[in-house]
Amino acid sequence: MTLKVLGYAAQSAKVPLAPFEFEQREARADDVVIDVMYCGVCHSDLHQARNDWGFSTYPLVPGHEVVGRVAKVGKNVTKFKVGDYAGIGCMVDSCRTCSPCEKGLEQYCLEGNTQTYNSVDRHDHMPTYGGYSKSIVASESFVLRMPEGIDLKAAAPLLCAGITTWSPLRHWNITKGSKVGVVGLGGLGHMALKLANALGAEVTLFTRSAGKAEDARRLGAHHIVVSTDEAQMAATHGEFDLIIDTVPYVHDINPYMPTLNIDGTLVFVGFLGDISPMLNTLSMILGRRSVAGSCIGGIAETQEMLDFCAKHNIGSDIEMINMPDINDAYERMLKSDVKYRFVIDMATLTA
Repeated sequence: MTLKVLGYAAQSAKVPLAPFEFEQREARADDVVIDVMYCGVCHSDLHQARNDWGFSTYPLVPGHEVVGRVAKVGKNVTKFKVGDYAGIGCMVDSCRTCSPCEKGLEQYCLEGNTQTYNSVDRHDHMPTYGGYSKSIVASESFVLRMPEGIDLKAAAPLLCAGITTWSPLRHWNITKGSKVGVVGLGGLGHMALKLANALGAEVTLFTRSAGKAEDARRLGAHHIVVSTDEAQMAATHGEFDLIIDTVPYVHDINPYMPTLNIDGTLVFVGFLGDISPMLNTLSMILGRRSVAGSCIGGIAETQEMLDFCAKHNIGSDIEMINMPDINDAYERMLKSDVKYRFVIDMATLTA
């Protein structure tokens, strides 16, 4: 059995998103059905809608920063009841049996996790559709509990931008006294500043624009380094335990490598593709420095992050938009004209 659900979809890479009715499965025994209240707008939504990565399947309903109210639960569900506030992030399933899955690292499932949209359900082989829609369904194992007191609107982007920056902070054991650098101040970067600061780290923003200093300090940066200023860069030589690189396009990371401490790591969270210019290994070898990548986080880690944010009153800086404004929002996002994340009020979704 399926239900008809209204959403907003891209029908091809070349046309604007528009209303679209799709089929959604009835709740299975372990499923939670959520009436979507808010959905964050991620840069990857735009990339997938426009097939920038070459694997989009149409029609495509984006949205993987989903917050709403539980409307229905399957007979075997124990974690949620009707009326609870809940969220869904970037994935809705995995094989659950491979080594990464058993360690709570479902994002690295060896069979590939099932993405919230532009993917195929592992059981009924129906396409998955995202949170630009009236409702969404997923197994309770991949649904997040929204902690009491958290701002639901500002929490939506935590389910991607938040966990994408939280996971490396936790993996590299950032705590009080750690020194963290953040490259780029956007949807990911502003969350990295907030979270690293709340963990007790000394936080530095690397930016090409000195004009971002005031906002960066408000968000949690203790220091600002203009990355095009050679003297400022040289002054941070050997300083950082971890650098979180949030820039979503190709850029030169060589100037950042000497700023890492011995055993320091620069981790990519925003860019997919070939490094250019080529990485010079000299500073890596002379300082046992590393370059790494990190992708979202597992379900338990995401819940940990949400609970931490509720405790510390952390949310994303957002601009609310109506569903019909999504195509304009994409164009603004390309110009970095948002501070720092769009969130859609899904009550404005109409045919």
